[in-house]
Amino acid sequence: MKKKINNHYILYYLIILLFFSYFFLYFKHQTGNDSTISEWLINYEGGFTRRGFTGQGMIILSRLFDSELRWTIFMSQSFFCTFYFFLLWSLFKNLKTNKIIYLTIFTPIFILYPIAEIEVLARKEIVVFTFFLIYLLIPAQHKFKNFFLFLFSFFSILVWEPIIFFFPLIFLYLIIDNKIEKFDLNFIKYLLFLVPATLLALYIATNPLSADQWKIMASVLNNEFGEACYMSCGMLKSKSTLLQQFQGNVGKYSFEIIFRYLLIILIGFYPISLLLNNSATKSKKLVFIRNFKNLFIPFCIAISPVILLFAMGYDWGRWVNISYVISALIVLNLLINRKIKLNITLLKQNFLYRLKGKMFVVFFIIFCFGWNPKTVMTGDVASFPGYRIPVKVINKVFTGEY
Repeated sequence: MKKKINNHYILYYLIILLFFSYFFLYFKHQTGNDSTISEWLINYEGGFTRRGFTGQGMIILSRLFDSELRWTIFMSQSFFCTFYFFLLWSLFKNLKTNKIIYLTIFTPIFILYPIAEIEVLARKEIVVFTFFLIYLLIPAQHKFKNFFLFLFSFFSILVWEPIIFFFPLIFLYLIIDNKIEKFDLNFIKYLLFLVPATLLALYIATNPLSADQWKIMASVLNNEFGEACYMSCGMLKSKSTLLQQFQGNVGKYSFEIIFRYLLIILIGFYPISLLLNNSATKSKKLVFIRNFKNLFIPFCIAISPVILLFAMGYDWGRWVNISYVISALIVLNLLINRKIKLNITLLKQNFLYRLKGKMFVVFFIIFCFGWNPKTVMTGDVASFPGYRIPVKVINKVFTGEY
């Protein structure tokens, strides 16, 4: 990693994807009725419930400014998309690069994915990603950083409670970032920052919205804002408890689906796995990590609770995307801040690194823009999002149809 990344390529990429985000979001709010909108309708009007925090915020803003609820949601989603992309640029502009890092950033299961699968665009995890990036970008020595860790973990649970499955991975980051070498007060301190959020997640999981409370919430949406409580919002009636979420997936698994997603994960995560397999912490005494020669196995162990998320919901393509985003943000941040050291000599021995000139360009285009997983687990792998996305825009502009 001897030279800085060609930042303008990354910047152009982010600008183009942000434009596509605005475009698809606008038309989704004009005609669409999918989870991009319905998930943001969940609120606390009928009582406290999972994922109601942002929806209640939308209702408060709509009442305050006397605006349509859907318009408020559109503007809020546009704001978070813009802020998220701005923070990504703030991270990437300081990154030194090589071929593997290019593949890590441009993989279709990272930034491109919500635009390739617009059902995923501006779902609530974008709020979580945004605040996680803010936390990562706060300087290590800043006195506010630890307090923001508490705020991020607690409010992320209110926004999208499955983030709890990523807490072990986030704690692994805390061990590396803060050079925790012993099970001492420093270790306990960072663990305690995540305890309130964990307790809140358990409370949410064991206190679902009742049928009467759901009716009140749906009534407010319909009578005051003319919105139906459908899809993600409607699912609160039948999938509020943990058991109901697990039961909802029973019978949908098959060897074909599991095999397909194993391939998706192995291929999509391959570049970042190379970075992890050829990286180590500067200190050899860090808690848990000191037992391994590189970061690959510790990361695999730390992210393993996400398997429960795959068992609970059928948006497997979305789970892959979320898992990758959090993993990539952590790894790239650690590299930028020199908390881990990449062994470039070993990395150069990989066949991808040895691809030269046109061969690498062809591989790059196929790998980064030639495929992506569909949103739900029963969907097959989609082809050439790098072609489909601009064609959708052109068709929508000139024919009114995708």
